[in-house]
Amino acid sequence: MGQHFSLLGQWLPPRSHFSVSDIPDLTGKVALVTGGNAGIGKETVKHLLVHGAKVYIAARSHTRAIGAINELERETGKRAVFIELDLANLSCVRKMAEAFLGLEHELHILGVMWPAHDRLTTDGYDLQFGTNVLGHYALTKLLLPALSEGARNSEEGKARVVIVASMAAYLNTIHWGSFTPGPVRDAMSTYELYDQSKHAPVVFAAELARRYGDHGLVVTSCNPGNLRTDLQRHVPTPFRQILQYGLLYPAPYGALTPLWAGTSAETLDMNGKFLIPWARLGECRPEANDPEISRKLWKFMEKATGV
Repeated sequence: MGQHFSLLGQWLPPRSHFSVSDIPDLTGKVALVTGGNAGIGKETVKHLLVHGAKVYIAARSHTRAIGAINELERETGKRAVFIELDLANLSCVRKMAEAFLGLEHELHILGVMWPAHDRLTTDGYDLQFGTNVLGHYALTKLLLPALSEGARNSEEGKARVVIVASMAAYLNTIHWGSFTPGPVRDAMSTYELYDQSKHAPVVFAAELARRYGDHGLVVTSCNPGNLRTDLQRHVPTPFRQILQYGLLYPAPYGALTPLWAGTSAETLDMNGKFLIPWARLGECRPEANDPEISRKLWKFMEKATGV
């Protein structure tokens, strides 16, 4: 049984039993990390490279990604590969997936935090929902053939999908009708929209696990912890300063749980599970595991993305 959410457990999690030195040899493995040019994603890329994986960094900005790749090469002696991806543009997601198909990989998902309330994706969806939910759904679905091939060719007979949410997954649920401009969305704050966009991926992960667990996929979602990264760049300055210097942990801590999910033998039988800091089995709020809600979300995502 996983551990339920508690405020004390969130801010002061126990010491991790898992460390980056426990990551096995990943030689021959191919990993794709979205948002791998900063924060948790960058830390994740670093340790995947150190342990022998071939790592693709999927990001919007070529300049920022190459800067991160150069820095990581200086630190590790290994070079990641940039691949352009704008999760807020479904056409770009399709093009990226087409270029990547045929490669085996593990997928680690990251999103954006608290952008301006009025911003939308290229396809007209709320930016946070479109990026954190629809974009990642479409990318995962389009790359399922490569994931299945990776599972068939691996010693474990498994491929991993690690979906990174946040503590915000506990704070709200899905508000149907809020995904596009209209009265429901207009009544929600940017913080509520963000919370929804981090809860919905946990719902998506649970349904992906139900549908594809028998195909060799191990799908987990996780709360990586409360961390100091540039994802807080849209938070108002006074609140951001309180967070950065009083309540948050360094980014390397945040990579522990996703790396545990994506590499450890301990997590091979955790398909459909929710993981919490640092490298522990936990539970999200009950709505995240409601099959009726997850089927409804899946149906919406299929229609919205055409995938």
